[in-house]
Amino acid sequence: MSDPLIRRRDEIEYETVDAADGLEKGVLVSDDHGAPHFAIRRFVLEPGAEVPKHTNDVEHEQYVLEGEYTVGIGDEEYVVEAGDSLLIPAGTVHWYRNEGDDPGAFICAVPNGDDEIELLE
Repeated sequence: MSDPLIRRRDEIEYETVDAADGLEKGVLVSDDHGAPHFAIRRFVLEPGAEVPKHTNDVEHEQYVLEGEYTVGIGDEEYVVEAGDSLLIPAGTVHWYRNEGDDPGAFICAVPNGDDEIELLE
């Protein structure tokens, strides 16, 4: 059984994501913090940033916190904004592009374990 956990905003360290220029990730809660099943991460997609087409080994549930940006899922493109939710099934090709003047930010929940990314471009 896990112990309860509170992590404060100033405890979260953000790092650049190697797969994309202008994308940062902060791990909010994961197995490193005692979460037994899922990890939640916060991503920031800077203006002009693009994340290339890729797949992941695990599903992604996302919730858009701020901004507006384009997400490609399979062969479709969607403009998403604060309050929108997404499900990206494991193995599904997806990508991101922020053509706006403001950063986009989203929460992403994934099962704990290896979240290997495969770039397609």
